[in-house]
Amino acid sequence: QVQLVESGGGLVQTGDSLRLSCVTSGRTFIDYAMGWFRQAPGKEREFVSSIWTGGQTYYADSVKGRFTISRDNAKNTVYLQMNYLKVEDTAIYYCAGGSSYRASRDSRDYIHWGQGTQVTVSS
Repeated sequence: QVQLVESGGGLVQTGDSLRLSCVTSGRTFIDYAMGWFRQAPGKEREFVSSIWTGGQTYYADSVKGRFTISRDNAKNTVYLQMNYLKVEDTAIYYCAGGSSYRASRDSRDYIHWGQGTQVTVSS
C-alpha cells in the first residue's frame, strides 16, 4: 500500500518561511515524479510545484521565486521550501505521487495523495 505523509504545516506571519515534507512508502520513490498542490477554502485544488525524477522542476506563477521544491531519494522525501509567505498562500497543502517519471501541472497525472497539511499565514 502506497502512503504519502506530509508534515511541516503551521501558523506563521506574512514574510515568514516554512518547509513542508512528504515521505513516501510502498513504492520505489526514485522512479516517480512528485508534486505539491493546495486548496484554499472555497476554491478548487491548484497546482503549486512538481519535480521530475531527474530534478527538473515546475512552479505555479504565484509561487515562482518564493517556493522551492526538492527531493531526497535516499529518504523517499519531497520538500517544499516556502519563503516570503503571503496571506494568499493560506491553504491545505497536498503532496502527490506521479504516475510516471514525468512531472506535470495536472492533478490527473498524480495517482497517490497525502492527507494534507494546513498552512495558515496571518497578516
